[in-house]
Amino acid sequence: MGIWLIFLLVLSVIFIIFATARLTLHPFLVLLFTAILFGIFSGMGLTEIVDSITGGFGGTLGSIGIVIAAGTIIGTFLEKSGGAFKMAEATLKLTGEKRVPLAMAIIGYIVSIPVFCDSGYVILSPLNRAVTKRAKFSLAATGLALSLGLYATHTMVPPTPGPIAAAGILGADLGMVILIGLIVSVPAMLIGVLYANIMGKRIYIEPEPELSDAEIEERTKKAPSTFNSFMPIVVPIILILLKSISDFPTRPFGDGAIRNFFGFVGNPVIALLIGVLIAFTLPKKLDKKMLSSSGWVGEGLLNAASIILITGAGGAFGRVLQNSGIANVLGEGLATANLGIWLPFIVAAAIKSAQGSSTVAIITTASLMAPLMGSLGLTTPAAIALSVVAIGAGSMVVSHANDSYFWVVSQFSRMSVNQAYRLQTLGTLIEGVTAAIVIWIISLMIL
Repeated sequence: MGIWLIFLLVLSVIFIIFATARLTLHPFLVLLFTAILFGIFSGMGLTEIVDSITGGFGGTLGSIGIVIAAGTIIGTFLEKSGGAFKMAEATLKLTGEKRVPLAMAIIGYIVSIPVFCDSGYVILSPLNRAVTKRAKFSLAATGLALSLGLYATHTMVPPTPGPIAAAGILGADLGMVILIGLIVSVPAMLIGVLYANIMGKRIYIEPEPELSDAEIEERTKKAPSTFNSFMPIVVPIILILLKSISDFPTRPFGDGAIRNFFGFVGNPVIALLIGVLIAFTLPKKLDKKMLSSSGWVGEGLLNAASIILITGAGGAFGRVLQNSGIANVLGEGLATANLGIWLPFIVAAAIKSAQGSSTVAIITTASLMAPLMGSLGLTTPAAIALSVVAIGAGSMVVSHANDSYFWVVSQFSRMSVNQAYRLQTLGTLIEGVTAAIVIWIISLMIL
């Protein structure tokens, strides 16, 4: 049964690529029908298949749907008001026009320490497209660099929930996990940027095909100040960061009203809606028509609709895979191999590739590894912390069709499915393997 599930997974991925890239079918339908067929042929009950699809679709959109909608509204106001191009000018003054991918990767790297990579990508996409257009880069390079910068800290540096959960399950020292995670994630991110630069020269994606340079110049003249332009993005990030700090085990804000307040305003949904309200201050004169279904808000929601549906379908496919038991098949099979510090990485990579969610891969792998740490000789505080980061590195490998982040990146960066596999999927493979090699080198020195 285990071999059959793995064969079905490979066949499903091939079908998704063929149907979307060659037949040019809409990914929303392809993902849903693939999920149904996988469930049937894997032996799942018909009711369980339906429950998995609806639960995966709803569960994914419950956490990211409003964030995507709010993020696209913010992006529309930043674009229409000229604020995005003001941000682009300021960023290019700091980095120079030849280092835009590196700049976006660093911004993503910092943002994703407290913010989920999906939310971070949505928040930063308007800035990324504006900077890319201004510097005359391919969105393939900057979109991938931003994605990999976000992914590096999302999977390996607390207070992102996955690494925190793994540290708790394995009993790791959180401070040591953060330190090792930062050391490992920097070279992984830099190799990712190098790959993004190489691919950006081979694949050109126009960042703002509907706008000419003259139109951009005109919007920039009417734009709000640089400070005001950054506020719809910066304020939600700060609020989400404060929530992460308030949730630390040490409870720095206590357990009373202050913690509850930050827990509310720092929830990504509320934080992004606050960002929307701030975005309403960007136009020189806010016209109520801008807030109508035919205005800027309506345009943003129309842009968000396709992205939301595809992301939800990806979540449905991932949930079917989770409930089929394929993650346990791969995880338990690999757990019997004596591979030292490579074992947590390989198990997490297998589970991530099989079912899509990095957080699920991290938590599942940590649970599988917990009873094996003694027999593997991974019992010192440094070894346990290194194992947590190795699990995080494995949870990057690889982001493909069953991962909602794959669809967020591809849709917001205007990548075709075929391009997304060459960029996002291979990029996460390279970044994850780089992190694993760095972890192995560190293990030779401290274990």
